[in-house]
Amino acid sequence: MPHRPEADWSDLTPAEAVALQERMRALVAAEGRLGPVRRVAGLDVGYARGAHRAAAAAVMLSFPELKLIEAATVGGGMEAAAPPHPYIPGLLVLREGALMLSALERLRGRPDLLLVDGHGLAHPRRFGLACYLGVASGIPTIGVAKSRLIGEYEQPGPARGDWSRLMDGGEVIGAVLRVQAGVRPVFVSVGNRVSLEAAIEYTLACSPRHRLAEPIRWAHRLAGETIRLSPLPTKR
Repeated sequence: MPHRPEADWSDLTPAEAVALQERMRALVAAEGRLGPVRRVAGLDVGYARGAHRAAAAAVMLSFPELKLIEAATVGGGMEAAAPPHPYIPGLLVLREGALMLSALERLRGRPDLLLVDGHGLAHPRRFGLACYLGVASGIPTIGVAKSRLIGEYEQPGPARGDWSRLMDGGEVIGAVLRVQAGVRPVFVSVGNRVSLEAAIEYTLACSPRHRLAEPIRWAHRLAGETIRLSPLPTKR
């Protein structure tokens, strides 16, 4: 799956990554007319205890059935290695972006829609991990995060499908969506080439039983299993 030459940020310094986020946010399309969505993929990263090694997984499911089509991983076995950067708020792309993109490229088929465990426009520079993956891959992308990075909001109603706006400085940057009744909401934002309304709709459709959307839940589980079963590096 081809992607833009600026897609690999692994060797950037934090300051260089911030500058690139500022430049590349102009490439994000916060609207988009989705064609038929028949295949949705989820992306996530799993860490070994102590976060010293990581693996990424891409899992593609049929839509709307949410049945497994194929899966791919990177970072397991002899590939297992330390993430290139520590966790830096607002720069998760440095730590996880290249791993996720590599896993996505290992899928044989091309998904119609990506769901990413991370933020898109709900980011201080309006270019979170989901925006990076959406721009780099050219695939419509939704960010679905478990916690807020920035913004203010009112709690959505208690029923499945209730949502409220996530606001920052008077700008709507995402939605706080209740995907299961009585369960903590998730934070949905545009990654690329999709509207916020469509992002809410597809996140809800991909979350029939759990707080995590099924594509992300599958990827989360596979990434965790991959790094857990990888051999520890040999001391020399």
